[in-house]
Amino acid sequence: MTVAARPIIGVLCCNETIDRAVQTVATRFVAPLSRFSHATVVLVPAVRDAVDTAAFAGMLDGLLLTGSRSNVSPERYGGRPLPTGQRCDPERDAVALALAERMIEAGKPVLGICRGLQEINVLFGGTLSSDCGGAQHHRGSWDDGFDALFDHCHDVHLHADGLLARSTGHQRISVNSVHEQGIDRLGAGLSIEATAADDGLIEAVRAKPCGGDVLAVQWHPEWDVENRPESRAFFTLASDLLRASAAAR
Repeated sequence: MTVAARPIIGVLCCNETIDRAVQTVATRFVAPLSRFSHATVVLVPAVRDAVDTAAFAGMLDGLLLTGSRSNVSPERYGGRPLPTGQRCDPERDAVALALAERMIEAGKPVLGICRGLQEINVLFGGTLSSDCGGAQHHRGSWDDGFDALFDHCHDVHLHADGLLARSTGHQRISVNSVHEQGIDRLGAGLSIEATAADDGLIEAVRAKPCGGDVLAVQWHPEWDVENRPESRAFFTLASDLLRASAAAR
């Protein structure tokens, strides 16, 4: 009996400096893709000269743009300078936008979490804002540690006819958000999948421009995914999209 090969998903890294320059991605983004999406993960360096986007797009069945401690550079969408203390990662911007565009053109799924949603909005011509509406979207400091950052939730409305509502079986769920930017003007061609219950901030978007799904959420479904069925639904959706993409290869 032949066992079907797992689909291959690229997961974008970030540039960080500890005592040296390193490529990083949190394990919590990788593990659910293996366990719940049944995918093989390939890490994509956020280094322009190291990524041949055509080669990666040919190899991958899908792409996940992860969350990050950095923000999309305002130059990418004509925005104002970021507030003091917010960091950028121009190399990540360059790789994320170029590779996502190439994947979309190839009709392959592109998924986004947090920063990934913001990158997708910018790719579709939208803009971002650092005025995200208050503490329900980002509470505490990066220096407090991730347990403290994620130790709060807020509700989002899932649009009744959306992919996320159908997948979760709910129209309102509780999520945790940790972000310093949010969508200001929605990118052309993106439809809204979810909005924050308190302030209406766009919390999820979807598109299908070239035959492949683009789906992104502002919250963090990878956090505590073992105990959150509505979060696992994101990765189940990813599994369906990746299998369809792999079958079309």
